[in-house]
Amino acid sequence: MRYFVAVATTRNFTRAAEQMHIAQPPLSRQIQQLEDELGVQLIQRNSRPVRLTEAGRLVYEQALQVLHRVEQMKNAARQVGSNHRQSISVGYVASTLYGGLPVMVRMLRQRYPHTDVHLVELGSIQQIHELKSGRIDLGFGRLRTNDSSVSRTVLSEERLVLAMAPSSPLAAENRRINLQTVADQRLIVYPKEPRPSYADHVLGLLHDQGIQPAEIHEVRELQAALGLVAAEMGVCIVPTAARLRTDLVYRLIDDERATSPIILSHRLNDDSWYIAAVKQLIAEMYAQNPPFISHLGSLEA
Repeated sequence: MRYFVAVATTRNFTRAAEQMHIAQPPLSRQIQQLEDELGVQLIQRNSRPVRLTEAGRLVYEQALQVLHRVEQMKNAARQVGSNHRQSISVGYVASTLYGGLPVMVRMLRQRYPHTDVHLVELGSIQQIHELKSGRIDLGFGRLRTNDSSVSRTVLSEERLVLAMAPSSPLAAENRRINLQTVADQRLIVYPKEPRPSYADHVLGLLHDQGIQPAEIHEVRELQAALGLVAAEMGVCIVPTAARLRTDLVYRLIDDERATSPIILSHRLNDDSWYIAAVKQLIAEMYAQNPPFISHLGSLEA
């Protein structure tokens, strides 16, 4: 299985053999034996680079998960045997830091003091790749994906607000903003890359309603976007919890579809203890109606 993953990853038998420190003929025989055992062809050998068949792609996705679970088992056994701490890697998009993620991590560390939690900033799509490769164990993102090897749980739908400078005519009245209003504005979106991202979620929301901003300016991250808004360079659509600057005005967008999901992702069929533990902590956290959930009061005018 490791030999097959190496070939599937490199798309080249020679490079895979070098990577696995084995001669190419025995590696090829191992792949052939795997195909014989499964009764299906996994690799199209007559193409350069080699390509996976449909069955090969399925086996590749599943093999990554199986091999990751094997590594988990080995590491867990070593940790228990040597009384070492367990480690969990969590991917996140930056805007979740202004919502419930820090609270959840604090609760996780308090409830399970012998577990180390490592946070890795990753875009939503990057999280999917890192989950499948085993580099992270959980992901908190904002984009819905259709990857069959990853399980998703939508934790909440966060309302979106329009951030603007106090000098903006839109800030004159304390009322909700019609999304159509954005058509006359210079819209600042983030992140610029990697894509697709939250920027595409916002642009898709506008496109679905036939709304075309006067101009679109892309920046790398949230703080830069709000900084440009403060400099009167445009407006920006952000999740409600991301109202970071006190020198800006925020107006709730008057459209029930103007939301951004917060999505917990993990590998499909992964029954590791921390998945159920994190879901339980999130349920407890939401039950307390914390400020990052009940923050719409000042925007409901």
